[in-house]
Amino acid sequence: MKTPVFSAGLLLAAFSAFTSHAQSVKKNEKIRLVTLDPGHFHAALVQKSMYPDIDSTVYVYAPKGQDVQLHIDKINAYNARKDNPTGWKEQVYTGGDYLEKMIADRKGNVVVMAGNNRRKTEYIKRSIVAGFNVLGDKPMAIDKKNFLLLKSAFAEAAKKKLVLYDIMTERYEITNALQREFAMIPGIFGQLKKGTPEHPGVEMESIHYFYKYVSGSVLTRPDWAFDITQQGQGLQDVGVHLVDLAQWECFPDRIIDYKKDIQFNSASRWTTAVTLSQFNTVTNSSAKDFPVFLKPYVSHDTVLKVYANGQVNYKLFGVNVKLTAKWAYKAVAGGDSQYSVLHGTKADLVILQGTDQHYIPTLYIKPLVKSSNAKTRIGALLKTVTDKFPGVELKAKGDRLEVIVPDKYKDGHEAHFARVTDKFLGYLKNGNIPKWEVPNMIAKYYTTTTALELAAKKK
Repeated sequence: MKTPVFSAGLLLAAFSAFTSHAQSVKKNEKIRLVTLDPGHFHAALVQKSMYPDIDSTVYVYAPKGQDVQLHIDKINAYNARKDNPTGWKEQVYTGGDYLEKMIADRKGNVVVMAGNNRRKTEYIKRSIVAGFNVLGDKPMAIDKKNFLLLKSAFAEAAKKKLVLYDIMTERYEITNALQREFAMIPGIFGQLKKGTPEHPGVEMESIHYFYKYVSGSVLTRPDWAFDITQQGQGLQDVGVHLVDLAQWECFPDRIIDYKKDIQFNSASRWTTAVTLSQFNTVTNSSAKDFPVFLKPYVSHDTVLKVYANGQVNYKLFGVNVKLTAKWAYKAVAGGDSQYSVLHGTKADLVILQGTDQHYIPTLYIKPLVKSSNAKTRIGALLKTVTDKFPGVELKAKGDRLEVIVPDKYKDGHEAHFARVTDKFLGYLKNGNIPKWEVPNMIAKYYTTTTALELAAKKK
């Protein structure tokens, strides 16, 4: 099937009309969830909380196998927990025709997708064509072919007045939110530096680990999570969050036309080595060899080389941005972490998450000109932040100021799924998705998939 091609201008016009008039679900209509082919724990995290607007019965359509069973096990665990148990009722259909069955049954009005990424963009397009709203985990496209399909899905959603939205939890991590707020105060930050490819105005790096805990237990990953044709590569998977943060923090509410506003400097990728023993631990298996579909990536019969790492260096509205996504097997201490710097003409805004921060994300303001009264001067401009985040304070730490955040804002990554879902529900009920969201989602996946093309050309 040939993918329709749409000009950037026509797409922007369609999305502008869509954001002005769309109301995908009537105000008094109950949201009915459908979960399609869940294979990633993010699908379950959407249901870690209950929502007044969502019916407690959820319809699951998936092929038979471990993926769907692990998903149901997580939902059952949430239902059975002692503190604030959920009350979900899962109606599960498993069969080879699960996608066609979901479309024919039309049991719900919102499809949640988080799993194997090989067919995810196809799932999105088929669901939109069938009239479902979609809440999709990242990535919604892992290569250029699927980017074009995703773009056509957004155009179809605009025509049908449906909401297609991806789960960007990192916007709700408090240090990211505060970094954005401080960057909007000229008296503190100045203006964002354009920088150069060698010394970018924006630098972000995330490190993730295959071995990790989720909801108190060691996460079991499916074997396909190590296959780049099914999971995607590092920058095209978790790197989506970095691209989103660069757009969201540095250019708030600004519509990005990906054909005009993005220029690439360079991109690269490299592998992470995973031994058979490590693979078995993470997948909870006792295999004596790697699966056949992973054989092309196996070195010396015992070490799997996964293209889990990637970097892109590009310009967004003329600002040089460098983003790096990395994966390792297991953290020595702490867990997944992020490093982020926005370079301003008056100060740098730096997020660190290392030993000195006890592996907790911590935001610092580093004035470029040393001053004995920096805390007093910057503190006088703090009101615009404390109006939104009461209780935030500043503490002098050498040549920088640490942003002290009350514990009430440190709700953790898993809690952010409920906040994204609440935001999505508001868009469904009120038809008020911002005009920049859809074109910027398209720009985001254009960035990640074009970076892959550039990186893959390197020897």
